[in-house]
Amino acid sequence: MTAASRALRHPLPLWIAFVLVHLIVGVAAFSYPDGSGIGDVRTTYPIWVQHGFETGRWVGLQLPWVYPILALPPMIAADALGPAFVAPIWLGIVFVVDAVAFAFVVHGDPERRRAPAAWWWLVFLLLLGPIALTRIDSLATAPALIGVLLLARAPRTAGALLAVGAWVKVWPAALVAAAVVAVRRRFEVLLGAVVLTVVVVAVTLLLGGAAHLLSFVTEQSGRGLQIESGLATPWMWSAALHPGGPISVYYDLGILTYQVRGPGVAGTAALATPLLVLAVGAVLVLGIVAARRGSDAAEILPAMALGFTTALIVANKVGSPQYVGWIAVPIVLGLAVRATGRGQSFAGPAGLTLVIAILTQVIYPMFYGRLLNVDPTLVLVLTVRNLLLLGLFVWALTLLVRRVARPVGEDGEWLPAILGGRPPRLALRE
Repeated sequence: MTAASRALRHPLPLWIAFVLVHLIVGVAAFSYPDGSGIGDVRTTYPIWVQHGFETGRWVGLQLPWVYPILALPPMIAADALGPAFVAPIWLGIVFVVDAVAFAFVVHGDPERRRAPAAWWWLVFLLLLGPIALTRIDSLATAPALIGVLLLARAPRTAGALLAVGAWVKVWPAALVAAAVVAVRRRFEVLLGAVVLTVVVVAVTLLLGGAAHLLSFVTEQSGRGLQIESGLATPWMWSAALHPGGPISVYYDLGILTYQVRGPGVAGTAALATPLLVLAVGAVLVLGIVAARRGSDAAEILPAMALGFTTALIVANKVGSPQYVGWIAVPIVLGLAVRATGRGQSFAGPAGLTLVIAILTQVIYPMFYGRLLNVDPTLVLVLTVRNLLLLGLFVWALTLLVRRVARPVGEDGEWLPAILGGRPPRLALRE
């Protein structure tokens, strides 16, 4: 190992870079005159919090809400000193939460093999830009990342952390499913997730939130196609190539997002949920079969995590730009596992995700106004970004298919089925 390589693996430059990246992205968030860089942190989140304080009726408790209930506490904390300080306090909260997750990446392996994964995450945050820090999704990604890195050593804690992420923004629940399939100590993972969920539900009921405990599910059911979603791409091209035609972009005041409307949109939106179920189901079935054929967690867990995460993006009628931030979890996991000499190389997906990140920042917040005006150039950028996301999903499926198709007993991982019974499962090791 060269001196430069040793220096890059040392925690000090990593932490210096961590601070610099968060400062750069944080400053960039304030640089957009229209406020799009800081987004909902300054606008939507304070409205929900102030309404709760003024009326005593809180979203997620006495009122239906688009987010699970654990998304509310950080919004309340950010508003502690009033609207003028919401944005800097929010960025401070995200900085601390990210720092905890970063510490697990950097210091979780005494041999410092995770340093490349840590550097990748920093580059990813920089390329993704303000949206990486200024949405509630950031506060779900960090516990999810810690959770997947703790699956081997502390499965119950890992399960609880993944459940925390799910009660902030639903998607980490898919990582619980991946862990239950792939990890030997699956019942401990499930126990941690269940206990945390019981606590959250009990507290919510005590606060009078029984009627709206799952409103984040029902509130999503009636939405249309958001303009950034892959499913909306054909309609965005129609609007771009035929100005004044039947397809147009509008702002939905109920959901607070820009959507497309016109012939065929409602039908496609209705098909989105079944398509999403099929995509997630394909990953789940392939993962189960691969596990039963002897693949251990190092081989299938990162692929399942990536498959679930990208499925929830490419088959989603929402498609908000911050969803791209979710992909950091399976990529860091895949890079960390590969650094131990096990599992599949994640260099390809890691590089592809960096391209997706910069394209997403170009779309939002850099030139979002042009996208709203269905500028063909921005629609092209959006199309390329969405195709690359689909490529990540296909890569994950392909890897799982290869594990399923591998002959039983290959590489001496377990004896052929002639001995009868199921082979012993392997735990995810550091």
